[in-house]
Order: sequence, then C-alpha cells, then structure tokens
Amino acid sequence: MSISSNYGYTPNDEAIAHKLEQIAASLEELASPEIYKACFGLMDQTTLSSDDTPASVKAMVEKVNALPKAFPEFPLPASCCVYPNFASVVAATRCTPELHVTCVAGCFPSSQSYLEVKLHEIELAVRNGADEIDIVLALNSFLAGDYAAAGNEIKASRECIDKAAAGRKVVLKVILETGLLPSTQAIADASFLAMENGADFIKTSTGKVKVNATPTAAYVMCECIKKYYEKTGHKVGFKPAGGVSSALDAVCYWSIVSSILGPEWLNKDLFRFGVSSLANKLLSAVEQKTVAHF
Repeated sequence: MSISSNYGYTPNDEAIAHKLEQIAASLEELASPEIYKACFGLMDQTTLSSDDTPASVKAMVEKVNALPKAFPEFPLPASCCVYPNFASVVAATRCTPELHVTCVAGCFPSSQSYLEVKLHEIELAVRNGADEIDIVLALNSFLAGDYAAAGNEIKASRECIDKAAAGRKVVLKVILETGLLPSTQAIADASFLAMENGADFIKTSTGKVKVNATPTAAYVMCECIKKYYEKTGHKVGFKPAGGVSSALDAVCYWSIVSSILGPEWLNKDLFRFGVSSLANKLLSAVEQKTVAHF
C-alpha cells in the first residue's frame, strides 16, 4: 500500500495533463506586473556554484540590498540561498533580517553520505545564521523502497535543526528531486513522507540533475499538500526550483498553487521559488526593457 493511499490520493495523470493544458493556455492572459512583483518577493535568490567565494556571495547579497533604491516598487526576495559555509556571509551582509539566510545542507545535492555527516553540516549552518535549511530526500533509501529509513533521516534533520536553533524558528525544506523519481505516484509518496516527518516545505529539485522542476511534479505536490492539510490541519509550503527561468515560468507555478491551494498559499511563508536567473527576467517584464541588475 502506498503512503498516499492513507490520504485518499492517487495521481490521475490524464486529469493532471488536462488541467496543465488549461493553465498553459491562460498564462499570457494571467500575467501582469502585479503577479510578476509578487513572484519576485517569493524568490530564494540563489547561488550554488563551485566557484562561489565569500566575495561573490557578498556581492549577490549587496545587489539584493540595493533593490529598494533601484526598484522601489519591488519587494525584496524572501531569502538568499547559498552553500552552508557562506551562511555567515549572508547574515552579516543582508540589509534586514526579513531577508532570510537559506542554506542547502545535508550533503547537497546528492545526499550521499553518512547521516552523522549530514546532521553536523546542518547544525553548523544553523549555528552560523541559517534561517532556512534545504535538504535532499535520501534517494538511496527511498528508491530502494526503504521509506522508513528515508523518513527517519528527515525526522533526524528536523530534530537537529530545532536543537541547534535553540528556540529560534528555522524552516526545513525537503527536496524530493522529482526528476529522478520514476512516476507521479512516487512523487506523491515522497511528498507525504516528507510532510509526515517534519518538512515545512516540499521542494521539487536541486537544479543539479537533468530534469528539474516541471508543472506535472508541481501539480502532484500541491495536490498532496492540499490532502495533507485537509487531514491534519497543517499547512506545508511548496517550492519549485531548477529551470524556473522565465517570467511566464513563474506565472505557471503561481497559477498551479493558486488553483489547487488558493490565495492562502500565495505568500512567502508557504510558497517560494528557487532561482538564480529569474530576478532579471521579472524586473525586465515589469520595466518593459532588458534589466541586468543581478
């Protein structure tokens, strides 16, 4: 029996494809400066490159800090997302605590290591200022059918975060790496597994594999979030990441969240984008000219 059956949910691939066709047909009509700006405020502005340095990370954060003066009609992004060793750089450079420090951790992007190593990296990231931690589902266990072991790693990560945070609220996002999951049923099972074990958000992808965020994966994950909320009363957030690179991509995911979860989810506490290039595209769409702020 699948985990999703506990919530009365089985993905209907044909119905999902039909709904996504309808959404795709309406994107141009739905797109507006107001939605572009709203999506801008949901971004985890990200740099996860092998050649990141303290100076380059600081420069990215300073570009975010400059937004209120350069583009006063735009909100700040929700966070800056970096590798754990740069947590303190973002924390020291940001213009306001409202701009969160997000760190990928737990041996991102593969999650292939000892659990003790993953937890120690998570602990260090939180102690050095991370407000949010993005970990990757242990696919080595999940794809082998050992859902208990995969779930226990998430639970242990949640406990590690809470202990290191010492009373400070630190968000846990669990990356499902949906492009490596074999079916929509597997995406659903991974979604429920993550939520049951303490995820504040479920996230599509690392951006480091061939197939990253897709509307189909997003649709399934949002349906799971809805079913989980209906059964438990607990709201879990959604984060598409990897390949969300155009203004219309953002509107597509906005529309999926809006249509399934409703306006209550259209805020940075429950909806994020993991992006590196989207900011300039949203700025350009609103300004009606090419903008290269980042």
